[in-house]
Amino acid sequence: MPAPALLQVCAVDFTAWHFLRPLMRAQLEAGFDVHLACRPGAYLDALGQEGFTVHPIPFERSYDLLAHWRAARALRKLLRREPFTVVHAHTPIASLIARRVARRCRVPVVLYTAHGFYFHDAMAPRARRFHIALERWGQRHADFLFTQSREDLETAVREGIAPAARARAIGNGVDIDRFRQWRFSAEERAATRAELGLAPDAGPIVMMIGRLVREKGYFEFLEAFARAREELPAARAVLIGEALASDHDASAAEIFARAEALGLKDSVIFTGARRDIPRLLAIADVYCLPSWREGMPRSIIEAMAMTLPVVTTDIRGCREEVVDGETGRIVPARDSAALAGALLELLRDEALRRQMGAAARRRAVELYDERKVIAAQMEVMQRLFAEKGLAWPTAEA
Repeated sequence: MPAPALLQVCAVDFTAWHFLRPLMRAQLEAGFDVHLACRPGAYLDALGQEGFTVHPIPFERSYDLLAHWRAARALRKLLRREPFTVVHAHTPIASLIARRVARRCRVPVVLYTAHGFYFHDAMAPRARRFHIALERWGQRHADFLFTQSREDLETAVREGIAPAARARAIGNGVDIDRFRQWRFSAEERAATRAELGLAPDAGPIVMMIGRLVREKGYFEFLEAFARAREELPAARAVLIGEALASDHDASAAEIFARAEALGLKDSVIFTGARRDIPRLLAIADVYCLPSWREGMPRSIIEAMAMTLPVVTTDIRGCREEVVDGETGRIVPARDSAALAGALLELLRDEALRRQMGAAARRRAVELYDERKVIAAQMEVMQRLFAEKGLAWPTAEA
């Protein structure tokens, strides 16, 4: 019997490469024929080399209805051509399109993972109601909803997006063995510091990972770090990430300019996108993510697994991952003064950093091992296969 075909759908290949690969690998090993549909980019060839069949679909992260119609048409052609047993959708716009098209094409199992609903508490009430209505409509065409945060699960049930029996919070996870501080020797850490231009006598390092867009909190971070350096001039910051063409946010140049205007040119290092995140996190003393909006940020979990205390904002996902006063500090979003105070507290106190970092590692191991997250999704899929009388694959398929 041929392996059942499973299609993962997301807006851009960046998402698939950075967030979906562990699940896709597990599904491949379980006996599924795993495909991916997304907008092509720099990661598409690498994804194909990992054994996934890749289908370019022209998804747009915008309000361009004509572009969405084109994407829906392309996806419809694919689903009519290939007999998929499962469609698993991710990211807001791609998931709205994929769930509707998959159901109309009679795909037996349709799943949706909300990595963080687009609507949030700070959104204007009318806009928030509109996006909730879109999510209700989209989920009517799916069999099950996964959320990463418990807060999103509670919201989904309360707002009528999905019934409690057809939704589950699965958390987020990382490879706990890959993100281990003690993988890297003192010599390796010294080499990484030298590669980034950090002097041997440089002070404590704050690290941040995120796309170079305004809502990640870069401007607040720079303001806060400038304040912190007034007391700790040897402190340094390493900022990892780049802007994506699909972001529709031209803040990167402004972020660079703001760092220079604040006199941070020699103390803040912008690395661009990197694929060696564990090696970079190994030289950090504090991790910071001052976002305005998140789902369940993986970078925080990576930092916690690397034994780092975390300073983050009081928003969904972040406040679920970080325990204030135990594994880090939580401050109000868009408040650079509060952010500076939290950073200073940790940068000044090595013993506190070690204590919180150890607690962060324990929490990451207990709650955010990606194997548990993947197992939860596979368990739900098996249940849905049984409900629909579908044959579950074997690893030898």
